[in-house]
Amino acid sequence: MKITVLDDYHDTVRTLPCFAKLAGQDVVIHNDHVQDIDALAARLRDTEALVLIRERTKIRTPLLERLPALRLISQRSVYPHIDIDTCTRLGIIVSSGQHADTPSYATAELTFGLILAAMRQIPQQMAALQSGKWQMGIGHTLRGKTLGIHGYGRIGSVVAGYGRAFGMNILVWAREAARARALADGYAIAPSKDVFYELADIVSLHMRLVDATRGIVTAADLARMQPTALLVNTSRAPLIEPGALVAALRAGRPGMAAVDVYEEEPLRDPTTPLLTMPNVVCTPHIGYVSHEEYELQFTDIFNQILAYAAGAPINVVNPDVLPRARVTSA
Repeated sequence: MKITVLDDYHDTVRTLPCFAKLAGQDVVIHNDHVQDIDALAARLRDTEALVLIRERTKIRTPLLERLPALRLISQRSVYPHIDIDTCTRLGIIVSSGQHADTPSYATAELTFGLILAAMRQIPQQMAALQSGKWQMGIGHTLRGKTLGIHGYGRIGSVVAGYGRAFGMNILVWAREAARARALADGYAIAPSKDVFYELADIVSLHMRLVDATRGIVTAADLARMQPTALLVNTSRAPLIEPGALVAALRAGRPGMAAVDVYEEEPLRDPTTPLLTMPNVVCTPHIGYVSHEEYELQFTDIFNQILAYAAGAPINVVNPDVLPRARVTSA
């Protein structure tokens, strides 16, 4: 089977133990990022099974219609970057395990790392030291602060547990069912979204990006935060109303931000406002990027390919395609 892996920036996939699952297959791995349709169509012309690393490349209709050999897209987690209806129309199976019971501990850990980095000014202190200065300011401790978790799902619940271990007060705002779970776990629930943003010393966003959550954090929400507060986003940039975070930081509410996600990725423009602000800590969407997380994710992705090759696709998100999909044995 002709298998193509896109966007493996650091050529990591072939080093994973689970890569052995594809032994005997014709696997091509690309380490660069390409979004140009003509270039992608040429690159994927003979590909039967396409492996995506999360949402790095958008797989839209104009591209899909130029890939007659494509029969399977295998990835993990949500798929707003794939035109599912077009895949169904063209007979392309999309397999994507949703790992409902497996949180991304890597993302949760990075979230807390960003909280510590921002509150204790770790990047700024390091930069000052490298320039010959000794202590550039005074940071803040976490103990006793209120950590607001907006979105209490798999990752949000883990971050809440980390906050509790640091002696923080946990305050949750989420959908009704998620608020009930947080309450059962012993956490305080904000009486309203407005109060949540007013009271939290740190707000950490933990929601999937769907139509209902796009722009769910508004300029008005951010304006309610304190000048000493921190906004952390390791989920998706479009959860925040476009342009609202930069404007809010310039207005001084909140006073700080720590972000791992951006409107356009990969982000290569060093003049992007968030990258130039002294009160912002930025990382290049590395929340899930760890050796351990990759092994977990690609085990699922490769198992989906093997299941397809055996004639029994799994984790199919467009089941209407199955009666007319061409399932080819390896």
